[in-house]
Amino acid sequence: MELNKKMLLLYIVTDRSRLKDGQTLSSVCEDVLANGATCIQLREKKLNEEDFLNEAMEISALCKKYAVPFFINDNVEIAIKCHADGVHVGQKDMQLEKVRQIVGDDMIIGVSVHSVEEALKAVENGANYLGVGAVFSTSTKTDTNVLPAETLRDICAAVDVPVVAIGGINEENLMKLSGCGIDGVAVVSAVFAAENPGEATARLLELARKTVAQE
Repeated sequence: MELNKKMLLLYIVTDRSRLKDGQTLSSVCEDVLANGATCIQLREKKLNEEDFLNEAMEISALCKKYAVPFFINDNVEIAIKCHADGVHVGQKDMQLEKVRQIVGDDMIIGVSVHSVEEALKAVENGANYLGVGAVFSTSTKTDTNVLPAETLRDICAAVDVPVVAIGGINEENLMKLSGCGIDGVAVVSAVFAAENPGEATARLLELARKTVAQE
C-alpha cells in the first residue's frame, strides 16, 4: 500500500485496557472504522505472541474491509505474519535500518520522534511518516514529557514526510494543534475510553478535518 497523507488524518491506536463490558477489541475497531477512522495501529505490550497474531489477523481483515492502512506497534514479526501495511517503532524499539532490512521496501514504517534531530535522522534512514509527541499530557504513557508546540512546528517544517501528532489529544484540545503543520492526529483514550467509541470517532474526524484544513 502506498502511503498518502489522508490515510493518517485520524490515526487510532488501540488500548484494550479501556474496553468495557460487552466490548471486544474487534468490535470497537469495527465501530471506529465504520465512523471514519483513517487507519489503525494495533498496540499490544502484554499479549503473548499467539494471541497477538490471532488478534492482528482479525483487525487486519477489518482494515482491509474498510480499505484503510493497518499498522503494528513495534512487533516486526507479527507485522509480517499478519500482512500488515506497516509497522511503527519508537526510539527504544528496533532500529529503523534493521526494521527496513527485515520488512523490505514495500512496508510502511512510522517512527516516534521528539526532536528535530530525531526527525531528520528517521527520515534520512527511510521513515515513511513520523509520530510526534506527547503534544499534551497523557495517561497512556506515564514516562513521556509534553513536547513544546514550537518543537512540533519545527519538526513539521523540517521534514517532507507526513507528521502525526500524538499524546493526550481529545475533543477539547485537538484544534489547539491548528497551524502546527501536522497531517493527522493519533488518539487512544479519546476513543477507547469514550462511552460510544464510534460517535467519538466521528466527532474527532470532523475536528481533525478542520484542524488540518487550516494548515
